[in-house]
Amino acid sequence: MASRGNRVVVPEARQALNQMKTEIANELGLSNYDSIDKGNLTARQNGYVGGYMVKRLIEQAERSMAGK
Repeated sequence: MASRGNRVVVPEARQALNQMKTEIANELGLSNYDSIDKGNLTARQNGYVGGYMVKRLIEQAERSMAGK
């Protein structure tokens, strides 16, 4: 089975998503997240970063939909 991987639907958003990922990782105590080997982190650590990204994106979408 071939892996599709993650793809950015709006390529212009890639830089903003990477910045958000780095900010969230720093908040979680993972410094230099963009330059470290993610394979050396636990699944839980990597999952927290992705999970918090999704949570923050949903919050932003809800605020946008509410007109705030």
